[in-house]
Amino acid sequence: MTDPLQCVLLVDDDAAVRTVLSAQLEQAGIDSIEASSAEEALERLASGAVDVMVTDLRMPGMDGMALLAHSVRLWPDVPVIMLTAFGTVPVAVEALKRGATDFLLKPFERKDVLEVVERALRMACRPNQPPPPPLGLASSMVGALEPLRADMLRAASGTASVLIHGENGTGKELVARAIHDASPRAQKPFVAVNCAALPEQLIESELFGYEKGAFTGATKVKPGRVEVANGGTLFLDEIGDYPISIQVKLLRLLQSSEFERLGGTETRRADVRFIAATNKKLEQAVKRGEFREDLYFRFVIPIRVPPLRERPEDIRALAPYFSARSADANGRRRLDIEPGAMSLLMEQPWPGNVRQLENFVERLVVFTDGDAIRGADVEREMGRDAARAEGPVSGTPGLADRVREAERLSLLEALTRTANNRSKAARLIGLSRRSLYNKLKEHGLLQWRPAEEPLPAKRTHS
Repeated sequence: MTDPLQCVLLVDDDAAVRTVLSAQLEQAGIDSIEASSAEEALERLASGAVDVMVTDLRMPGMDGMALLAHSVRLWPDVPVIMLTAFGTVPVAVEALKRGATDFLLKPFERKDVLEVVERALRMACRPNQPPPPPLGLASSMVGALEPLRADMLRAASGTASVLIHGENGTGKELVARAIHDASPRAQKPFVAVNCAALPEQLIESELFGYEKGAFTGATKVKPGRVEVANGGTLFLDEIGDYPISIQVKLLRLLQSSEFERLGGTETRRADVRFIAATNKKLEQAVKRGEFREDLYFRFVIPIRVPPLRERPEDIRALAPYFSARSADANGRRRLDIEPGAMSLLMEQPWPGNVRQLENFVERLVVFTDGDAIRGADVEREMGRDAARAEGPVSGTPGLADRVREAERLSLLEALTRTANNRSKAARLIGLSRRSLYNKLKEHGLLQWRPAEEPLPAKRTHS
């Protein structure tokens, strides 16, 4: 039976888009119903079975903006998420002003869909009924970390800028989202920006937007992430990697809430709550002249997310959560974790932190045949990890080494062909920009430039 608290209406004239969204929600345990037009969506809304609506902006007949107007007027308790292509971001911003709660950009990724829908479902919860189960990691992690939870609640209640620091994989962005969701700005946008995933010349236009004619190819006005986040929260990930020129502009925005679009002269204002994250020691970066001291001190509230090795007891809460979520996502039966298996999990150092634990538990769920995860199952997967770490016994490169080398060559070739244009390189090899960034980071190529390293010759192995 469909839980009315988890019923999402998907409105799009493209059946393929509806199918993808429906499958992603179904994997997370969320029921959905579909409508191929705004007119059909109004009939669905009138049935009273809808708690959240995800609708495309551009559709034949009544468009998404008109549907939004009807929904806000007749069903104000139903959060509306606008689905739009990247080029129509200004229209999405207008939709937010007219009552939409959030928007998703095409092409969308499963993680983004679930996080946006999760926030909307929390807004849709009716009195005296429990909220939907958490779709992301933040709720479980925060529940297991009481000292961190207390710091986050204090940060959420105020307006001061927050700096989250911690190792990779500890869940800094999830902490930032949880702060936003617990704040008075929860119903406004949460906009994340990862500077390291963008070419330096695009950072300014991505943050602050640009005017028509600002540079070659700027054929229309484009609002930046700051404008999209107006009234909400702007999350600046890996802020330690932002160039000094951008730091100056961010400082002005923090001090006066003012900025200009690239190529523009009009001073604009934005009401934005700032949360930044870094895995670097910014105090040392300040001493080296790599980070502005005045910007550093603008982040008033420091929050440290400790690595998993410093809080092994949290694994008692995290591992069962990951196990249940992985079982649902992979169509498997939910498995208990026996005490012996839990003890082994808690003894590990987990250098990759929460992210590594999540991946490891998912493997346990997939490869365990019994009705519970036992110590032997944990030891088996640990043995596989050890074998991978040791590599082939002989001096001949193994399959994994050859695949890794081929992948690195492919990345270098794409960067060289596109003159280090990351967006074009991502399209060339069929990756999203975020996936390309992750691959470049994995191979140590984030700072690579064509002039610094010639494209290596392809090797053959006998």
